[in-house]
Amino acid sequence: MFDIRTYDARTGGNIAYKAFSHPLAAERLAALVRVFHDKGPVAIYDPAGHAATLLALLPQEMRIEGIYVHDSEKVGQPTACGLTRALADLPQAPVRAVWALDFEHERVCTRLRDILPVGVEIFTLADARLPDGMLTVAGTYLSRLNFATNHAFFRDEGGLSTRLVTTNYWARYGAGEVRLWLRLFGQDGHPLASWVEGPFAPEQSIIVESAQVRRRFGLGAFTGQLFIHVLGVAGHDVVKYALEIHGDDTSNTLSVTHDANAWPAERYANLPAPRQGEQVILWVQNSHAVPVPANAMALGRMGHDTRVPIDRPLGPYETVGVCVNEYLPHAAWPEQLEFHGGYHVVRPRYEIRASSGTRIAHLNVERSDLGHDPGIASLPSRFFGRGYLLPFPVPDPARYRTTLQPAPMSHALETMPVRIDCFDEEGRPSGSRFLGCLTRGFEMAQDLSDITGRAGHGELVYDFRDGGHADGWLHALIRYEDLMTGHVAETSFGAHIFNTVMTYRNEPQSYSGPPPGLTTRLFLQAGAGHAPSFCHLIYPVSGAWHDRSSTVLVLHDETGRKIGERQVSIPARGSLTLWPHLIFGQDAIDRTGAGGYVMIRDQSCRLFGYHGRLRADGVFSLDHMFGF
Repeated sequence: MFDIRTYDARTGGNIAYKAFSHPLAAERLAALVRVFHDKGPVAIYDPAGHAATLLALLPQEMRIEGIYVHDSEKVGQPTACGLTRALADLPQAPVRAVWALDFEHERVCTRLRDILPVGVEIFTLADARLPDGMLTVAGTYLSRLNFATNHAFFRDEGGLSTRLVTTNYWARYGAGEVRLWLRLFGQDGHPLASWVEGPFAPEQSIIVESAQVRRRFGLGAFTGQLFIHVLGVAGHDVVKYALEIHGDDTSNTLSVTHDANAWPAERYANLPAPRQGEQVILWVQNSHAVPVPANAMALGRMGHDTRVPIDRPLGPYETVGVCVNEYLPHAAWPEQLEFHGGYHVVRPRYEIRASSGTRIAHLNVERSDLGHDPGIASLPSRFFGRGYLLPFPVPDPARYRTTLQPAPMSHALETMPVRIDCFDEEGRPSGSRFLGCLTRGFEMAQDLSDITGRAGHGELVYDFRDGGHADGWLHALIRYEDLMTGHVAETSFGAHIFNTVMTYRNEPQSYSGPPPGLTTRLFLQAGAGHAPSFCHLIYPVSGAWHDRSSTVLVLHDETGRKIGERQVSIPARGSLTLWPHLIFGQDAIDRTGAGGYVMIRDQSCRLFGYHGRLRADGVFSLDHMFGF
């Protein structure tokens, strides 16, 4: 497993990891290691505990004499280079160079200069810093705002094209000149292009089209990844986007997926086994400038210990399509699979190829820091009602089959005691079913037409009538199939506590501010030139809250300018399907340009939404929305 520290739910992200793994920093680190080759063994001074992550991310190996620390309580701790040593012993080290792992050159040189023998050269991480013009917070290099970065699956090949869409939401937090620094890697991992987009006006839509990139740089067809660094941000460093994949006129491909999780993880779940006649392709994309050895990643069946190693190496930033059918030839829907990524990749995508067309969706991070939380089973109902719930759309059962598959989403989870509650669009109960206390390796997918015959939405909730444990990270894969055309789309997400005045372990969450913020700000594409967009907006309530939402829809053109505003109201536990071209009129949508969008705002409750597009021939996309 890759020995790096990325993200922890308690302490947040390791910004040093982002600083070391940035493609520009990786190039500079490689150049520095080449200098060290002529210096002989190098002593490392590690004042902030960066050594393990940095050494794992170095593009080339180097000879290390020892790792030195100034914290006396950390002397003697094991590392990949032996036990840590006391800084006081550094003057006796038989080296010609010391590498101090600090980005402030003069500060660390002042500390070391007088204790080192004459002739010992001091190097620092200043040689791996990004250019000053790329820093948002110039005085604090490891500020999280300096590394608002992410990755995106990006393809323009075989009649398929990719469209990344977001907006300059950082202006809302006081950002000034927001720009994008972008690098496109081809399938072999080599850079195809690096460029800057922007600056972007406040609330302006941001679009990166694969076809436009291809024309701009004279590129051939590609399937690779796009590294995104947003410069000049404020408020937070999270880079959120929607990723649409379109097919040409002869293709049934139309998919939308959520942004990647910017932090590599050990495992990922929500990977479905293939149905008869389907081929499942897992797109594995090395997120780093160091190779991934053969057999360092693996596939496995959920609930089984046996893993099948991916028996080929990946070069730096390389993209490989792994055929799940070949590695797990006996796996079949409704089995669930795990991808053991070993911290080498950010949240990957999978592609399902079938006679009905091609669709693409994302896996989710399987948490390693969660265990059984006994408090969930005893949450006071007068405070939290039904507690954690995962809302999802249920379109008209006469036209669409909705299938739900609960998914274990933490390493330690062995049981899932769950129930599905259904509600019609007015919030009236329309069916319920206890699925049981499911084991980790269960094989089941519930057809919602067996529970409800009405359009609206469902909610997956905990139900402890037969015992079982919960971890608060309840997830599910939801699959939608058009019974007339056979077209399929799918999405996956996790549960929260929604709209309660009391809080439990940071729930209910809001899209901004501390819990219980209970507000909504959702981004919905509405631009002209593509299939009409829609949103299935749900008002989930765990306990008791306002009888109806007070939801405002604001239409913006691609420059961020407000075009129109409408109000809608959704009953508690109800839902509403929004079509921007019907609410605002097609003429208004046409005036917004290709990047027009609707901002869905509610200051009285937290809503949850799913967005997509619907072509005239019935081909559609669907995934959960992102909020700011």
